[in-house]
Amino acid sequence: MKLSDVHILEKITAGEIIISPEVPEDHIGSFSIDLRLGNHFRVFKPREYPFIDLSHDSLFAMSDELMEDVILTPNQAFYLHPGELALGITLESVRLPPHIAGWLDGRSSLARLGLMVHITAHTIDPGWEGQITLEFVNVGRLPLALQPGMRICAISFEPLSGPSSKPYWQKKGAKYCHQHSPLSSRIEKD
Repeated sequence: MKLSDVHILEKITAGEIIISPEVPEDHIGSFSIDLRLGNHFRVFKPREYPFIDLSHDSLFAMSDELMEDVILTPNQAFYLHPGELALGITLESVRLPPHIAGWLDGRSSLARLGLMVHITAHTIDPGWEGQITLEFVNVGRLPLALQPGMRICAISFEPLSGPSSKPYWQKKGAKYCHQHSPLSSRIEKD
């Protein structure tokens, strides 16, 4: 059962859920909070490699060597072309306690223009802390101009039956905890 806006605000006031910087009041929906887009992106280097070897024997599988950073200055937009994949990050940092999971959803208004905000990674583990990496894909026919600071996704919260014995920050192989930039795949650490 997801938390209502009333219970989300209670958890934030009690310091159980932390979202920083604080979101504007009009970003709080009936059971979710809209998060904004940060200014840091990662994109694949054009034609640098002929393919990506997903086998565990590969030494660099999906390492940072395959991608490069794009950091926007104020008033710049990030252009996502049809069929392209890029990683972005939320402006807000989120911290969840061991007894609450988060669910990330795209915004319907943006999906109707062809923007997918996450491909499969929509679960925010209990015990997660950091800015959330977004997996953007443009499935539309026209390039999309993404503006830092725009409302980009929504996060909702679901209490667990009890606290997890393995909150994300304590989980063996927690590859993405405390991230403050969009991180490339860490599959080689599996």
